[in-house]
Amino acid sequence: MSIDFPQGWSEVELHNCVDVLDSQRVPVNSDERTKRQGKVPYYGATGQVGWIDDYLFDEELLLIGEDGAPFFDKTKPIAYIINGKSWVNNHAHVLRAISNITSNIYLKYFLDWFDFHDYVNGTTRLKLTQGSMNNIPVRLAPINEQRRILAKFEKLLDKVSASQKRLEKIPIILKRFRQSVLAAACSGRLTTDWRKHYQEKDSQCVDSDNNNDLPEGWTETVLGEIGKWCSGGTPSRRNTEYFGQGVPWVKSGDLLDGPIIRTDEQITELGLQSSSAKLMPTGTISMALYGATIGKLGIMTFPAATNQACANVISNEHIIKPKYLFYYLFSERQRFIERGQGGAQPNISQEIVRSHPISLPSIDEQEEIVHRVEALFALADQLEVRYNKAKSQVDKLTQSILAKAFRGELVPQDPADEPVGALLEKLRVSKESKPTVRMRG
Repeated sequence: MSIDFPQGWSEVELHNCVDVLDSQRVPVNSDERTKRQGKVPYYGATGQVGWIDDYLFDEELLLIGEDGAPFFDKTKPIAYIINGKSWVNNHAHVLRAISNITSNIYLKYFLDWFDFHDYVNGTTRLKLTQGSMNNIPVRLAPINEQRRILAKFEKLLDKVSASQKRLEKIPIILKRFRQSVLAAACSGRLTTDWRKHYQEKDSQCVDSDNNNDLPEGWTETVLGEIGKWCSGGTPSRRNTEYFGQGVPWVKSGDLLDGPIIRTDEQITELGLQSSSAKLMPTGTISMALYGATIGKLGIMTFPAATNQACANVISNEHIIKPKYLFYYLFSERQRFIERGQGGAQPNISQEIVRSHPISLPSIDEQEEIVHRVEALFALADQLEVRYNKAKSQVDKLTQSILAKAFRGELVPQDPADEPVGALLEKLRVSKESKPTVRMRG
């Protein structure tokens, strides 16, 4: 597809506007670098990967990954600039812009924008050979226009960065909002007004000592008293007849703090009967007990079994509604995590969970709490959707601005600027006019 360039622009293969310094690279393995610790940055495909005691280069240079760079991920930089003393291994190409016609920073932004699909090869680890890199067609504006483009782009980039930083705060704010909603819900603050108008007259079904710190009509007990708790199990992996189609089998990775609508694995009826796994009814709440997933929750939307990493509770609905229990467990997650600290792999036992205290309002108030929590969470979800949309748009702004820049639409052209073709011709003549140095025999 032919491209109409603005007047004075030219498309130039990369090797014609840079010095390629790849022959000066020297890889040093990690064991040797450990023995040669120093103050000189050691660079690889995507940036600095260590330190070393000597240098190969001492100037501003442009690096682009030879292999392992995120060539197709436009949210990440493809090329980067280094300054001063440096050492570069053989995973990054080393370039120096020819200053008469362009600059390292102009080429960096061009390469960050460039589509590498026809220039890299490989599947698991993409590779940009020196030959392919040399043939990359660079859109060069006149040198003065390049400077105007860079000045305008960097001003716009500052605004994009400021917007991204503001957006980064939103997930934190939403997380704190949800936590505060749960804290208010499970302490009674969320339904203070409701109790003034609809205070239950009936006594609670759970016998417990009164606690003056609880809202009126609330009682306190432990989780072991509010339903039936069960553990799970894992059929022997050595018997292939135990796994396959049949019974959904929940693992901690299936717990996503919401309804369980699918499982990664199923076990057979034979596997269920041959293990300590038990078939749990719809509505059972599962909580992860081990590792990084401690406190993760799920509510079964179909009968299922679980492995031993999950604690399962079937609520006594005369005492507690499953959704209220779910939100209470959600609100207590940090406490469960803290109780699981101390070992190589954090974990809590079902006994710890069963002995954990819980504050119980009346069934009617539980239903009101669930209603209010879900309404507020729905609002947070709507804000999160808007945040994700805004973030996606802002993340694409840099590429949109670069596209305008390299179409010649970011700044106006100046007829007084010397065309790139004329600069290239001067460079060619200069090279040809340099005397050849002959070595004496």
